[in-house]
Order: sequence, then C-alpha cells, then structure tokens
Amino acid sequence: MRVMVLVKATPGSEAGQMPSQELIEQMMSYNEQLAEAGIMLAGEGLTPSSQGARVEFSGSEPKVVSGPFENPGELVAGFWIWQVESLEGAVDWVKRMPNPHDESSIVEIRPIFEDEDFGEQLTPELREREARLREREARIQRSSAGA
Repeated sequence: MRVMVLVKATPGSEAGQMPSQELIEQMMSYNEQLAEAGIMLAGEGLTPSSQGARVEFSGSEPKVVSGPFENPGELVAGFWIWQVESLEGAVDWVKRMPNPHDESSIVEIRPIFEDEDFGEQLTPELREREARLREREARIQRSSAGA
C-alpha cells in the first residue's frame, strides 16, 4: 500500500526557521534508511504558507487567497510518499524518525487511494486514461531528473 506521510507545520516552520545542521543530518540518515528499505517513493519539505496560496471553490468563481494561513498545526510543512506493507508498518517507520522540528510536532499518515478502491466508478476507459497519465508523469520525472 502507498501512504502519504504528512509532517505538520509548527509556529517555527511557519516563521521560516530553518532546521539545524544536526537535524538535517539526522533526517538525511533517516531518508537514506527509507530508501535502502525500498519504502521511500518521494519526499520534500515545503516553504512556509506565507509563500503559498489557496484556491477556494464555492459557487462558480474560484477565489485565490495568499498566505500566510492560520493554525500551523493544520498546515503541512513536508511530506513523503512511501510504499509499505501496512499502516502499522508506516507507523513503525515514523516512530523511528527524528523529531522533524526543533519543537513539538505531529506527523500524520494517510493511505493513498488505489484504482481498486474506486470500484465500478473507475471504468476500463478511465483506468486506461489513468495509466496514460501515470506514464506521462513518469516520463516527466525521468526527463527532469536528467536535466
């Protein structure tokens, strides 16, 4: 199963405080362990919400709202996508990680929907379109990795 591991923001990360060199080294070692175990598919840190935007949908006109946004604990400061055997396995890996911030923090784990989760609503035609999109994504990733 694939999961998204969400590192929640903190007041410090939202203020743009960068991690210490020690924490960067610890997280690098942790990421190397994930990669060696064949678990990590992707992972990145995110800039503070002050550098982002939201698009709110209500009615026919989307509304753009610039950051910063309130409630840091509800925001995402970074993420991973992992391939694991189970949610429990993902929890075990998260419990091994260093605290991703220099203050109290929360890491959330959420399973990613797979095609079979959609049942009959994902028709053979839609499955084929999805496969073409994934192939296109893979080509883009390969070409940007070589750039």
